[in-house]
Amino acid sequence: MTALRSIPLVPAGFFGIVLGLAGLGGTWRAAHQAWGLPETFGEVIMLVAAVVWAILLVLYMLKWVAAAEAALAEIAHPVQCCFVGLIGVATMLVAGGAAPHAHGFAVGLYIVGFVATIGFAVWRTGGLWLGGRDHSHTTPVLYLPTVAGTFVAAPVGAMLGYGDWGQLAFGAGLFSWLAIESVLLHRLLTEPGMASALRPTLGIQLAPPVVGAVALLSVAPNGSTFFCHALIGYGLLQCLVLLRLLPWIMEERFTPSYWAFTFGVTALATAPLRLVAQGDTGAMTIVAPIMFVFANSVVVLISAFTVFRVIEGRLLPSKGGRHETAKPAVGSEMPDRNGGKAYER
Repeated sequence: MTALRSIPLVPAGFFGIVLGLAGLGGTWRAAHQAWGLPETFGEVIMLVAAVVWAILLVLYMLKWVAAAEAALAEIAHPVQCCFVGLIGVATMLVAGGAAPHAHGFAVGLYIVGFVATIGFAVWRTGGLWLGGRDHSHTTPVLYLPTVAGTFVAAPVGAMLGYGDWGQLAFGAGLFSWLAIESVLLHRLLTEPGMASALRPTLGIQLAPPVVGAVALLSVAPNGSTFFCHALIGYGLLQCLVLLRLLPWIMEERFTPSYWAFTFGVTALATAPLRLVAQGDTGAMTIVAPIMFVFANSVVVLISAFTVFRVIEGRLLPSKGGRHETAKPAVGSEMPDRNGGKAYER
């Protein structure tokens, strides 16, 4: 039991690191198809993502043994609970990474991730439909259980030979995204600005259109590219808006929450590359190299800051509080319904 008490309490939001790394691995795979860049780079990055996923999964499961109260508090939190959905999403991405090397294993892992993702999405969405939600709790993390889950389920499913199921998942993700985006934009336009600890979650705003574009290219590879172009165009607009807001967002010091930017950025590079590989000779030939460099730069920079935090011993919170408590993906400080502060220990 002494050993269990020393286990760091890993927030579910840390699985966002897996999304960023797997996303970059997918970008390099697409670059290999489009430009003939070395295939090894993408496979190594996918392997790193799988190792990080395995470590986080073990630590997260041990968290339920060593500190079940903290795990229950996280899953009951109005914002942080949505990050639990990343566990299934990350599992499906690891399955996609393994697909070219171990198809049977990848299918099994995908089914586990898919069931976990859909199960949590249904549970969380049902809770939201009960109403009574405070506007301050409406952030882009609402995309994670349904939109991220189904938009990832679609391309990985298609890769594994389940394209028809992938089309169903794409439809679920598309309409969930449009519905949630309207609610989120209403909150951003009409309610007080986000607390600094929540601002990095705006990086998730970039992901739906471009991850959706990658999903669509996977489940309908022979279809018209018009809608894919439209999705990428909207993603580029979101990227520019986020760059305009970056000084405001970065008032919050670096925490693992900044990994929220990486999955969308890598998808914004992957989708144009996939189109170039299919023979697109238009605007995507200009967008693809720019976004490829940009995506690699963002992930490398955030990875470097993360490594520095590890070296400093300040990335993961320890149960005993011997280190500085690392903020979960949305920060440890949240506004409560009464305008005060609610802290997660």
